Amino acid sequence: MLRQNTLLFLVVALFAGFGQAQDPIYSQFFAAPLQLNPAFTGNTEGPHIALNYRNQWSSFVNSAQAYETYSVSYSQFSRRLNSGFGLMVLSDDAGQGLIKTNRVGGFFAYRLQMTRDIFLKLGVEGSLIQTRLAWEKLIFGDQIDRFNGIRSPGGSVIPTEEIAPDNLSKAVFDVSTGFLIYSKNFYGGVALNHLNTPNEALLDVNQNLNAGLPLRLSIHGGGQITLVEGNKRRQGSFISPNVMYTRQGDFGQINAGAYASFGLVYGGLWYRHANTTPDAAILLVGVRKDFFRIGYSFDLPVNPNLSLGDSGGTHEVSVIFNFERPNSVDYNDCFKLFR
Repeated sequence: MLRQNTLLFLVVALFAGFGQAQDPIYSQFFAAPLQLNPAFTGNTEGPHIALNYRNQWSSFVNSAQAYETYSVSYSQFSRRLNSGFGLMVLSDDAGQGLIKTNRVGGFFAYRLQMTRDIFLKLGVEGSLIQTRLAWEKLIFGDQIDRFNGIRSPGGSVIPTEEIAPDNLSKAVFDVSTGFLIYSKNFYGGVALNHLNTPNEALLDVNQNLNAGLPLRLSIHGGGQITLVEGNKRRQGSFISPNVMYTRQGDFGQINAGAYASFGLVYGGLWYRHANTTPDAAILLVGVRKDFFRIGYSFDLPVNPNLSLGDSGGTHEVSVIFNFERPNSVDYNDCFKLFR
């Protein structure tokens, strides 16, 4: 266990030093649309609030909180301004508080009508990102005794001669953008996050080795197949096949699958492929009632080199408040998945 925890701490510290981390990507990307693409800002004319939680690799290195991500977002569309406005707060915790990244972002999206049935939305995001390193949680080689581990025979923690950085916290400004093309039956979009590749590094290393936070490219699309039309008394039923590809630095993944809603209940199944290897099957189940919905998903590892017992899988919970009466607005789009 000591070797595993030491390896985790050193790997995470290396990421902190060189600033080459990847963004957290929700398996329920449709329940956190602002994290996927700023152009999704303002999908509803009433207030839309999303709460998201992700616990990734829950059994990794014998920890129930190896990587945790929390976020809350608000967005709303203004018909008078033909624009959407939003706000998101996100916190990403790696290594039980070893490295914590907090982000506060403002969002804006403008809608253009290209033809009678096709629309274009352009979105931008401006965020403040703060990264903090808990130096006291790190374990270095000179703290490890081959017989007693990291504690002396007296029980005290062996001190290290490593010198802490002058700054253990850093804040940077970040800019992202994206666009969506959509109609009543299909949608497609592209997002570019971290256009200015802000430098999050906490250590004074060779800056030629640090290009800042890598640009994240996301390409996504899908459709909506209506099974039963909804009305003011009941929810409709539909199926939404969709695909999402994202790449950041050397890491890339593709999710493909479908979301299905049948009145009060909904579910989904996706397959995720990371780089050149199989990654996970994503299973979703949820309930929807009036303005409220809650969903739970589980990422079941299918990578032959990683068993379920090794990682524990990944758990996600989303809670959505859409303060509109069901079907009170006749939207000419296919974004029920995101509402």
